[in-house]
Amino acid sequence: MARPEAKDDQDKRIEGLKRRAEELCGGQMEVSSLDDCPAEMEESFWKHVVDYEEAPWTTHFHQLESAGVSLPPPDSLNDQELTAKLWEVIHKLALLRVFIEQTDHLSDRELYTHLWTDSLREETRMLPPDANSAWHIQMLGGGSEEDNRLYLKYYADDASRRHWHEDFPNDPLPAHEDPPYDRDRLLPKPDYCPSVSRGPN
Repeated sequence: MARPEAKDDQDKRIEGLKRRAEELCGGQMEVSSLDDCPAEMEESFWKHVVDYEEAPWTTHFHQLESAGVSLPPPDSLNDQELTAKLWEVIHKLALLRVFIEQTDHLSDRELYTHLWTDSLREETRMLPPDANSAWHIQMLGGGSEEDNRLYLKYYADDASRRHWHEDFPNDPLPAHEDPPYDRDRLLPKPDYCPSVSRGPN
């Protein structure tokens, strides 16, 4: 059982973290009640918020280059070179706790080109790798009509397709097809400690 002094110290740390988080967010932070959350988990949550808000901005492109990964333009690589480079990027990103998902509708060249020109250049916080946290790059994460069409065509299961049709009965529902490529099952996946909540997605 925790000593009263230790509990008081922890309460002070939590309050200090809350105040710092509010300062960093300009007072515009909304958080659901954490009253039922164990104090250790609440402190960990607020520490993560503060660490995130205090972290400098970077890109995964810059992080890869800093880790020694060269990122030549797609047009400079032949097909064999590009596939090798793509998997080098995928595995190095996994070591940085960055995981790519929903890629089976893209060829190796299309995927590497998308990463090189778009996804890897988006700004993100430069947080140290954490075994209980991960970033997820979804190739269909934009929410556009084309993303929705590809998701329904290649990735959505029967239940998801049925719910979509019920919610949007006037939208055309593409027939299901197997994706043209078979890569996703080979992609690195994050492992999480079961006692710790998942980090940013």
